[in-house]
Amino acid sequence: MRRAVSLGVNWIDTAAVYGLGHSEELVGQVLRELPGRERPYVFTKCGLQWDPQHPMVQARRSLHPDLIARECEDSLRRLGVERLDLFQCHWPDAGGVATEDSWAAMVKLVEQGKVRAIGVSNFRVPLLERCASLRSVDSLQPPFSLIQRAAAAEEIPWCAAHGTGVIVYSPMQSGLLTDRFTAESVAAMAADDWRRRGSEFQPPRLHANLALRDALRPLAARLGVSVAALAVAWTLSWPGVTGAIVGARSPEQVDGWIGSADLALHADELDAIAALVAGTGAGKGPTRPPS
Repeated sequence: MRRAVSLGVNWIDTAAVYGLGHSEELVGQVLRELPGRERPYVFTKCGLQWDPQHPMVQARRSLHPDLIARECEDSLRRLGVERLDLFQCHWPDAGGVATEDSWAAMVKLVEQGKVRAIGVSNFRVPLLERCASLRSVDSLQPPFSLIQRAAAAEEIPWCAAHGTGVIVYSPMQSGLLTDRFTAESVAAMAADDWRRRGSEFQPPRLHANLALRDALRPLAARLGVSVAALAVAWTLSWPGVTGAIVGARSPEQVDGWIGSADLALHADELDAIAALVAGTGAGKGPTRPPS
């Protein structure tokens, strides 16, 4: 995080459920170290309830208004801030709570001054419409990459038309679109790593995805960037996409993708990438931003 901020990254995305609160605590530690003028914006999420007694059990999706209010207070405390820059519903509720009731609770947090902006993650257009009937949706966080392209068909155009920012996640497809990933990498993953069971990490999709990654290498080399940076830049080239969430386990990994922020892909390069996607058969969805 320190390396990213020093290179000009001005926002950090986290969530209460990441590390069961630990991620927010680490972000809070970094915020306390930085002078106010260097402090990045902080985005976090609510709606995934975990059991402290059974931390490995999958978190429950709940957007009950009382839980949203409590989670906001918990995130403020762990991050050590007076107001959240962006608070997001992590997933749609799975327990029968009406979307309108959840969104009204989010709106109340803005009115109370505890949150500057509110958004959602993993919501489809029908739920976005229901939220927008009460108050505009400031941001949407969908999965989006050269492999997982479905959001380009509906959600991203809806957001562009309604003034909703789009912060895409997994633009490098959880490591698949990075230079060092191999088929053997899957076998070396920890037993509890979800990617061992993920469909994009299993044949035949794995082979098509790696073929796309390899096909991108010459273009990335010509542009003087890594494949990872090229993959992230492709997501940023779509009209309506505001930012892309990228992760790093070391300062060196930050250096691997930071170049995507300044990489503007031209029409011929976007055409070439679309042809590579079609040729390898990787993923599904639109292959090129509209001209």
